[in-house]
Amino acid sequence: MKIIKVIGSLCLITSASAFAPSHCTTSTHRSSSLHADVAEAESDVAAITTDPKEAVKLFGRLAEKYIMLDSTAGMCCYSACSDCEYREPGGGYRMADQSSARPKWIPCYDHREFGSGKEHTTKWSTDIFTEGPAVTKEEFVERVINMEFAPPLGGPFLAKSAAAIEDESAAAALFDILAGEKEKLTRFRMGKEMKVISGGEEGVTWNHFSTALGAK
Repeated sequence: MKIIKVIGSLCLITSASAFAPSHCTTSTHRSSSLHADVAEAESDVAAITTDPKEAVKLFGRLAEKYIMLDSTAGMCCYSACSDCEYREPGGGYRMADQSSARPKWIPCYDHREFGSGKEHTTKWSTDIFTEGPAVTKEEFVERVINMEFAPPLGGPFLAKSAAAIEDESAAAALFDILAGEKEKLTRFRMGKEMKVISGGEEGVTWNHFSTALGAK
């Protein structure tokens, strides 16, 4: 009877030993796979390079002179009150909207409306998504190229007469950045991804845009 118990104990120990390495191997494999995926994604981002002049041709088509920001900031009296809730840590004010003499922002929204009656529809939403809420890569590139260009604030200066796009690779790269692995880019996703590019700001500036396209 004692012999049977000893044999049984040895069997249990052997079984436990047999299973232990398999768990470790699986965990190691999953960890290695995750690191490989992250490294591959970082490599893809690092591989994107764009001529700054080609990037500014896109930015000058997509950027606007006006952007709507924080609707609640419109209630500020802008009198430098010491306890003003609309003051920024650096001393400036939270603004309801902003304007610029030259195109400066690609708004991260397609349409925005404040209770005060102000509203704004972005030109990227109307000029790119002309026939519905989604576009293919071919449609995106064609429509971006056909958008009107204006010399923007930021990047190398280009006159309107010199801003024709002959090389479509930069526009195609922008689609890939925004759409990821999707075959189509939706209006909603474009706004969402631009919010990521802007680092959470309401609009994409030249610095954000050029960094995303590797045009530094």
